[in-house]
Amino acid sequence: MLESVTTAALQSALDGLSLRQKTIADNVANINTPNYHAKKVQFEDALAKSIDAGSGATTATTARSLEPTNTNGNNVNLDEETLSNVDTVLRYQFATQAMNSELTAVRAAMRTS
Repeated sequence: MLESVTTAALQSALDGLSLRQKTIADNVANINTPNYHAKKVQFEDALAKSIDAGSGATTATTARSLEPTNTNGNNVNLDEETLSNVDTVLRYQFATQAMNSELTAVRAAMRTS
């Protein structure tokens, strides 16, 4: 497929958001696991820099949360994970719609050429 900065950025965003959804699910699944430290996915800053550089391609990173822990050493916050999941789902839907628009434009251009 034709690779543009927009397409690469959308693919990077979808990959990062997908990883974030998986990470949230892991965090929630381990909410009662002693000494489990929640993980956080980061890619937005790297994606913005990549777009500024004219690439759009980046990889998400996962890091341990530095939030305070409960008495059992676990630091998963269900409220935070739930809000993050809602935000991630909405962003994923938006990115999917944007990618669909990009592909529709490419298909239309191919038909008219």
